[in-house]
Amino acid sequence: MQRINAEKSALFVELGAEIGSKAVLEAMERVPRELFVPAEVRPLAYQNIPLSIGSGQTISQPYMVARMTELLELKGDEKVLEVGTGSGYQAAILSLLLPRGGVVSVERDETLAATAGVRLEELGYGNVTVETAGPTLGCPDHAPFDAIIVTAACPGLPDTLVGQLAVGGRMVAPVGPRDEQSLILARRTEEGLTVEVQGRCRFVPLLGPEGFGEG
Repeated sequence: MQRINAEKSALFVELGAEIGSKAVLEAMERVPRELFVPAEVRPLAYQNIPLSIGSGQTISQPYMVARMTELLELKGDEKVLEVGTGSGYQAAILSLLLPRGGVVSVERDETLAATAGVRLEELGYGNVTVETAGPTLGCPDHAPFDAIIVTAACPGLPDTLVGQLAVGGRMVAPVGPRDEQSLILARRTEEGLTVEVQGRCRFVPLLGPEGFGEG
């Protein structure tokens, strides 16, 4: 435990030099990353690397989690959609940043969705709803959303998700081929959509509708 605490402290010193949002960093410090990864990789929980969570999925590198969350520019009262629940780690961070709002998180893998839902509930993240992904990308039944975060690589910016974004909303997604993507920040305005490239990244592929086939 002492070693993990030391590594956690070192990680947040490192992130603090790169991430400008104190609110995001404080939320991440409050979420026990070690409880969102399998037991065999818990000793690596506070290294700045992605980790396998099974089912061919990963928990993202802490820097990338922080950067994507920061780009959402959350104020605390928004309704946020997460595409790709995974272990629930990102949803937990969003939960803390939304004391007057909430998170809808969708996951294609039924086992991951069920496990993450139980974990989030047990840890007290009560403003998160985890749903198994349906035939349409995202969660149109709960739209529109003030912010959308996509945690899997998309071959293009998904039109279906753009349609679920409220005017004034922000969407952050990795877009590009399987081997490497651009991190995209899209904003929906009255006039349409603005798109900014925020650097390079690498994510597991989005499968299903508007993704890379069925795997």
